[in-house]
Amino acid sequence: MTEEELESLRYPIGRFVTPENITSEMLEEYKHVLANFPQKLKSEVVNLNDAQLDTPYRVDGWTVRQVVHHCADSHMNAFIRFKLALTEDAPIIKPYPEEKFAELADSKHNEISSSVSILFGVHERLSILLSSLTQDDFFREYVHPQYGKRFRLDVAVALYAWHCNHHLSHITQLKKRNQWTS
Repeated sequence: MTEEELESLRYPIGRFVTPENITSEMLEEYKHVLANFPQKLKSEVVNLNDAQLDTPYRVDGWTVRQVVHHCADSHMNAFIRFKLALTEDAPIIKPYPEEKFAELADSKHNEISSSVSILFGVHERLSILLSSLTQDDFFREYVHPQYGKRFRLDVAVALYAWHCNHHLSHITQLKKRNQWTS
């Protein structure tokens, strides 16, 4: 497999690129993606059997099961990061080792229903929170020590909308390659 093909499997919608200027229309689209992600994810995974859930989306990649649990882990962290940024001045957030989280028993072997439920709850609350923000609120920041930089909330919204589409594409493309029907 070529380097380009490997990159396409790893980043099926491309790598995240920070938008230079996030407009209110772009923010609305990002919020729409976030609000609808749990239902879209559920519709893609609800009829998969255990063998399909335990299929990696690429060589040396996570299984579908791990991807679903990772999304719950990641988006719970995102929600907390947003709340911290809105209630503190540029708080330093705590990173987490997502690769190690994905190897724990609750991610490798657990039914996905608990993480799908978490995603519905977190995204409902996140959508309510984002809808309540003023334009100035989106300029609030948190500090990510792993990258040594500040993230504005409007950029974080863009990043997590990309994250939703990124992992949804991992699943939909695997299903297409393997000819699994929904």
